[in-house]
Amino acid sequence: MELYGDVIEVYRDFASYAADDSPCFEEWSLAMAEDPEVLEWLSTLPPVKRQPNLVLAAARWHGAVAPGPYAGLRRVLIEREADVRATIMARATQTNEVGRLATLAPVMALVEGPVALVEVGASAGLCLYPDRYDYAWPPAGALRGSGGPLLSATATGPLPVPAAHPHVAWRGGVDLNPLDVADADATAWLENLVWPEQDERRERLRRALEVARREPPELRRGDLFEHLPGLLAEASRHGTPLVFHSAVVAYLEDDDRRRFHDLMSELVAAGRCRWIANEGPRVLPRVTADLRVPPGRFVTALDGVPVALSHGHGHAIDWLP
Repeated sequence: MELYGDVIEVYRDFASYAADDSPCFEEWSLAMAEDPEVLEWLSTLPPVKRQPNLVLAAARWHGAVAPGPYAGLRRVLIEREADVRATIMARATQTNEVGRLATLAPVMALVEGPVALVEVGASAGLCLYPDRYDYAWPPAGALRGSGGPLLSATATGPLPVPAAHPHVAWRGGVDLNPLDVADADATAWLENLVWPEQDERRERLRRALEVARREPPELRRGDLFEHLPGLLAEASRHGTPLVFHSAVVAYLEDDDRRRFHDLMSELVAAGRCRWIANEGPRVLPRVTADLRVPPGRFVTALDGVPVALSHGHGHAIDWLP
């Protein structure tokens, strides 16, 4: 899913991305891409605020019924335009899908512990608890014994099934607008970001919030480039710093994506940290290189080297040979 570029292409791309997971969002996105009045309105938003996830979430926040016909969405976008615009400008798509841990945990297990986790774009920090979940990767195997909720991802390829949960010695992160797991409005927005047909994801989110509330993570507010050095300095006091991110760098513009890639490459080369990236195939092109990536898959990489193609919400992981 690409967030910048021609708005019609962005919405058609999102429709393809959503096809297997939300027929409603697929239908709505395709219809928006053919609706001149809606396209004109979208073009008045700042580029990063035109992203389908955010626009559709804001419309639902103000009464668009999903699943439901496109006419209902369109009515809210037109008749409640000021409210929808205000929500789009004030909020962000901080999905914080904890199901992605099912695709991140096998990669984290390749890093010698104890690890000190640093999440870039942490939202509410729900993905900072890989040690608090059990996992199943049918048919490859499973990892149990945490006493926490079960996360599952269908596996293909030579997946290295972890023998033990990661030893997490410290967990922290940075976000432009970190969400408080104890704040009712913030958690309601997180739930609103879950796609309409996905009741299982909604329930998983509620359980993830319970996990995080028992030991809230250290989250810093602000720009990742400003806060990452300080977070790494703190992380290094506790274990091997492991910087990770999932569906986050897509929200940076091209120059900052290149800057981020250069920064992480330099940190890894200097032995300052390990780095797990989990992003769409066009987000970090020097990581993705010539990989052929099917729709709906992210490229999951360790220290800039792709190791798997992962479902965007963590439903599946295709380990690379």
